[in-house]
Amino acid sequence: MDLSIRLLLVDDEARVRQGLRMCMAGEPDFEVVGEADEGTEAVELATALQPDVVVMDVRMRGLDGIGATQSLHSVIPGARVIILSMHDDLTTRTAAAAAGASAFVGKQEGIARLFDVIRQVAGPEPGGATASVA
Repeated sequence: MDLSIRLLLVDDEARVRQGLRMCMAGEPDFEVVGEADEGTEAVELATALQPDVVVMDVRMRGLDGIGATQSLHSVIPGARVIILSMHDDLTTRTAAAAAGASAFVGKQEGIARLFDVIRQVAGPEPGGATASVA
């Protein structure tokens, strides 16, 4: 039985995605199944790959992370999205929550915090647990 948490990484900076992927490679319960650099691609990949959790940046070219989260929920109502952003302010957190994000992690909070939130959101309850968004 595979107990891996299947992840889709979405960030417009390849270096950020590569860094996340490298850090996640050391976690036995994480499996990165795909990467996207903008929101439209993220929705398409999430629909095709059905990841357990999408880790999504806010500011990206094209469809941003807030819009992508809304779009994703229209095609996969139970989608679990963690917004990961350096724009950690009340306005952005509120927009993320309104879009249906399961959680919000500021990039300055560190990788250990992100990993904890991924595990919470991917929890065994239907729809996963919900970590603090706002």
